Amino acid sequence: MVIIVGAGPIGLATAIELKRRNIPSKIIERGCLVNSIFNYPKDMTFFSTSERLEIGGVPFISHNPKPTRREALEYYRRAAESYELDVNLYEEVQEINGDDGAFTVTTDKDDYEASKVVVATGFYDIPKMMNIPGEELDKVKHYYDEAHAYAWQDVLVIGGGNSAVDAALETYRSHANVTLAVRDDDIKESVKYWVKPDIKNRIKNDEITGYFNTEVKEIKPKEVVLDTPEGTKTIPNDFVLAMTGYQPNFELMQQFGIELTDDEDRMPVYSDESLETNRDGVYVAGVVCGGMDTSSLFIENTRIHAEHIAGDIESKLN
Repeated sequence: MVIIVGAGPIGLATAIELKRRNIPSKIIERGCLVNSIFNYPKDMTFFSTSERLEIGGVPFISHNPKPTRREALEYYRRAAESYELDVNLYEEVQEINGDDGAFTVTTDKDDYEASKVVVATGFYDIPKMMNIPGEELDKVKHYYDEAHAYAWQDVLVIGGGNSAVDAALETYRSHANVTLAVRDDDIKESVKYWVKPDIKNRIKNDEITGYFNTEVKEIKPKEVVLDTPEGTKTIPNDFVLAMTGYQPNFELMQQFGIELTDDEDRMPVYSDESLETNRDGVYVAGVVCGGMDTSSLFIENTRIHAEHIAGDIESKLN
């Protein structure tokens, strides 16, 4: 039995590849199926085309060239059902004890014996904190859901990537008074090409107020304080959408005995060929492999991890 920690797309893909090789597996997920995608904004559209998000040879049919969050949720449910994957949801893995070939995986509900363990936990569960005064206020949100709640409110959106741009545009179109604060001197190059002209034109036309090379110094109950190139500015504020990014659960990986690099990326130490970590029999898969460099790995370019891991496990079990 192989235990897979995480029921995201790559965790599912790994279970499918193992099943194709007649190797039994169980997926254990602390939230719902593809929990990260479930927590994306309700109206989100993927950057990728549907075929680049496919796993296990199950066709992903989308109504438009770019699939939506809702379509992806339905697709990954269908993929899991098609292969009759063994998935335990709302169960949290706490410890991995034992050695290669004889692990005991302890959760908040049970213990499971496993010959190998695959950690595919992603990075969306823990937001990168700004560590500034007022960040703990209830009006500060690190996850954006939908725009309606912000109608006629003074909203500060922090960040220059896709999440921040989408939140700024959607809340603006729901009649929020939107300010966008970006640490860099421009919107990120990685922002979706069909969205970038929109946000730039809204800023140019003063429909959204844009501050670049700007840091948020303090969040107050009814104001925010910005450190801008023109000096300190205090503006009215009802809500802060801090789209500052997310990071893997490094503490959990270390608890699992996975070594991390000592540079700023804090990548797990693993073999490029097999994705086996420094702890024999424990593998990493998916975007968690990038550590803090969360912008380089996606579903599209980590699907191959499933094949590498399943192939390595098959070679060692036979």
